[in-house]
Amino acid sequence: MIRINIFLILILIACALSVVTSQHKARKLFVELEKEQELAGRLAVEWGQLQLEQSTWATHARIEKVATGQLNMHVPDAFRVQIIPLSNPADSANSINPADFVEAPKP
Repeated sequence: MIRINIFLILILIACALSVVTSQHKARKLFVELEKEQELAGRLAVEWGQLQLEQSTWATHARIEKVATGQLNMHVPDAFRVQIIPLSNPADSANSINPADFVEAPKP
């Protein structure tokens, strides 16, 4: 009977130690999870800020300001602007002669 009691006490101690070990691992993993979630939140905020910055850099007014200020570009006068009408794709296909693109054989 004493042997069985000692054996059961040893099993009880082993089970208690495994419970403590598993709880410790669970707490460590939970702390790591919270750190990663905090990092994900910070990265989401930074992503939003970067998208806002990108949209600010790409605004029409800013591009026009850079073009006129730094690149010395300007809008052409109205009389210098030519509007070229789009031709029908069927018309343009008929106007191309494939023989025009063939090289003559070299002697």
